[in-house]
Amino acid sequence: MEAGFSEMRNELQSWDAFWRRIQLECQQLHIELLKMREYKDMQEIQIKHQSSCVQGTEQLEYKTTDLLLLAQSPEHQREELNKVFHFQIRNQQSHCSEQERMKTEISDLTEELHQKEITIATIMEKASLLQRQLKRELEIKDELLAKQQLLDFQYKVIKSENTHLKEMV
Repeated sequence: MEAGFSEMRNELQSWDAFWRRIQLECQQLHIELLKMREYKDMQEIQIKHQSSCVQGTEQLEYKTTDLLLLAQSPEHQREELNKVFHFQIRNQQSHCSEQERMKTEISDLTEELHQKEITIATIMEKASLLQRQLKRELEIKDELLAKQQLLDFQYKVIKSENTHLKEMV
C-alpha cells in the first residue's frame, strides 16, 4: 500500500516538474515576445528617420540644381535637369521599395508576434488546467491516504480484538 502511495507521490512530483517547465517556457516566450516588439519599434523609428533624411536630401539637391541651372547654358541646363530628374526618380523608387520591404518585414514580425502571443495564452490556459487537475488529484490522493490510514488503524484494532477473543476462548 505504501508503495502505491509512493508511486502516486512520484507521479505528482513529475507533474509538478512538468508544470514548472511549462512556466519557464512561457517566461522565455514572453521575453522573446518583448525582444520582437522592441525590434519592431526600432524598425519603425528607422523608417521614419530615413523618410525625414530623404526629404532633407531632396531639398538640398533641388537648391543645388537651381544654382547649376542659373550658371549654365539653356541646352546644358536641360540635360542637367533631365539627369537630376532621373536621378531623383531612381532614388525615390529605391527609397519607396525599401520602405515597402520594411513595412512587409514589420507586418511579418507583427503577425509572428501575434501568433506567439496566442501560443503563450494557449499554453497558460493548458498549464492552468493542468495545475487545477493536479491539485484535484492531490486532494483525492490525500483523502484516499487518510482513509487508508483509518482503515489500517481499524484493521489493527479488530485484529487486536480478535486476538484477545481467541485468547479468551
